Amino acid sequence: MGGIRPDKAAASCAECLCWGVLPGTCCRSCYTFRNLHPSGRCNACRRIVPVKDGYCRLCRTQALAAAKAAGKTAVSEPFLRAVRYQQLFFARMHRDHYRVPGRVRLGKAGTRGQRARPLEPATTTAPPGQQLCLPLDLRRDYSRFDRNTHADPADPIVIQARCIARDFGEARGWSHWLIKAVGHGLVVVLSRRVPGEKVRYSELATIVRHHGRVAEVLNHLALLDDDRVPAFDTWLDRKLDGVTPGISREVENWTRALQHGGRRTRRRDPHTGRAYLNSIRPALLDWSIRYDHLREVTRDDILAVTDALRGSRRRHTLIALRSLFAFAKKTGVVFRNPTARIPVGPNTYSVLQPLNRAAITEAANAATTPAARLTLALAAIHAARTTDIGRLKLDDIDLGNRKLTIADRTRPLDDLTHRALTEWLAYRHTHWPSTANPHVLINRVTAVRDIPVGRVWITKAFWGLTATLDRLHIDRQLEESLTHGPDPLHLTAVFGISPGTAIRYAAAARQLLTTPAELHQTP
Repeated sequence: MGGIRPDKAAASCAECLCWGVLPGTCCRSCYTFRNLHPSGRCNACRRIVPVKDGYCRLCRTQALAAAKAAGKTAVSEPFLRAVRYQQLFFARMHRDHYRVPGRVRLGKAGTRGQRARPLEPATTTAPPGQQLCLPLDLRRDYSRFDRNTHADPADPIVIQARCIARDFGEARGWSHWLIKAVGHGLVVVLSRRVPGEKVRYSELATIVRHHGRVAEVLNHLALLDDDRVPAFDTWLDRKLDGVTPGISREVENWTRALQHGGRRTRRRDPHTGRAYLNSIRPALLDWSIRYDHLREVTRDDILAVTDALRGSRRRHTLIALRSLFAFAKKTGVVFRNPTARIPVGPNTYSVLQPLNRAAITEAANAATTPAARLTLALAAIHAARTTDIGRLKLDDIDLGNRKLTIADRTRPLDDLTHRALTEWLAYRHTHWPSTANPHVLINRVTAVRDIPVGRVWITKAFWGLTATLDRLHIDRQLEESLTHGPDPLHLTAVFGISPGTAIRYAAAARQLLTTPAELHQTP
C-alpha cells in the first residue's frame, strides 16, 4: 500500500472496523490479512470477510486480548469460541496496547530480545467481559436485530427481565400474547447488552411493540434512560415563543416554580400555571416590543392591560400578574412590584341557569355506549365530577346493598344507575376478563395497567353538546337547591361541596325562585 495524504480524513476500516487515517478502504493490517487468507463466513461475528481457521481478524484480535489478559501469549480455539462482543480500537493501536511488558517491537524485525524499561499496565484495557464506552452519542439500530444470530436468551439479565415481565403480567391481568410480546421485546433490547448500558426510551418507541410495557420492566431493573421531552417543556417553549429573552427567562422560572415548586414556593395545581401563563401571554408579547426586562414594566403598563379587560378575564389576568411580579420581587429580579395596591375586585359570578329538557334529551341520545351511559348517570343523578368518575373503584360499589361511594360519600344506588352499572360491568368482564385494574372505568390502554382513564376519554361522547358532563353536574346541584330550598348546609351534606360553592348555588336558586320570569317559565 502507498503513503497517506496529509489532508486525508479519518474513516472506519471495512473489515476490522478500526478508526483512523487509512491508506485505503481498510487498514494496513487487514490489507496484509486479506492477501494471506481467503474470504468466508466468520464463526463468531457471522460476517463474510477474510478468515483464518474460520475466524476473521477482528474476532482474532478480540480473542488475543482475552488470551493475554489470562496470561497466555497466543490465541487458541477456546478463546476464539468465547468471543461474544467486540472491543473497537483505533488504527495501529493494538500494537502498543497488547505488547508484552519488558519487550519492545523494533521495525520489521519484530520483537527482539532486547530488554527495555518496564511498561506501565495499560489503563484503557477493559476488564474481561466489559465494554469500554466512548463519549459519543451512538444509538442502537434494533431494526437490524436477527433473532437467530443476535438473541441471547441465556443472558442472566434477559432471564431476570422476562421473569419480572411475567410477574407484572400476572399482577395486572396481561394476556398470554401480551406477556409473550413483551418478553420478545426484552430479548431484542437486552441481548448482547454492555454492562452498565441503559436502553433509551426513544429507541424503544421506534421498533419494539408494546414499548410502554417493556419500558416498565426496564425501569424496574434501573436499565431505562427516559430521554423523552416532557410535554410541559414543549408547551412552555411554544407559549414563550416571541417573548424577548430578558422577559422570557423570568417568566419561565416563575411558571416552573408554580408547576414543580421551589425553595420558597409551594407547588400549585398543574392547571394553575398553564392558566396563568395563557392569560398574561398577550401582555408579555406587547411588552416584548418595547422592553427587554420585567424591571421596565411600570404600574401604568399594568393598568393599561387590566383596563382593556372586563369581568372575570380582568380578575384572572391581574391575579396572574400579581403572582408573576411577587415571585420576581421575592427572587430579586425586580426592585418594585408594579401590581402592588391594584385591587383585584370581587369575583362576580353569573347566575346559574338550569338545563332545559331538550338539552338533557340530546345528551341522553349521545350516550350510545355502556361507558357513556354510566358516566351520564353518575353526573346527572349523583352530581359526580369528571375526576371522581375516573377515580371510582370497584370497592366503592356495593350492588347487593345498593350503595355507591363517590368522593368519600356513600349514597343509595337508584334503579337507573344500578342498571347502567350492571350493564357496564358485564361489558367490562366480557372484553377484559383478566384485568387487574381496580377502577370501574377502563379502556384498551388502562386495562393492562392500574391507572384511571383520562378526562378526554370520559367526556368525548358529549363534546359539542349543551349538556356536557360538567353542565349536568352543575344542573344536578342546582336542581337539588331548587327542590329542597336554597340551604347551603343541605347541599354540603348531600354533595360534599365546599361552603363557598354551596352558598353560590343557594344564592342562584334563591334568585331563580324569586324572579317572576322564572316562576312562569315552561320547561
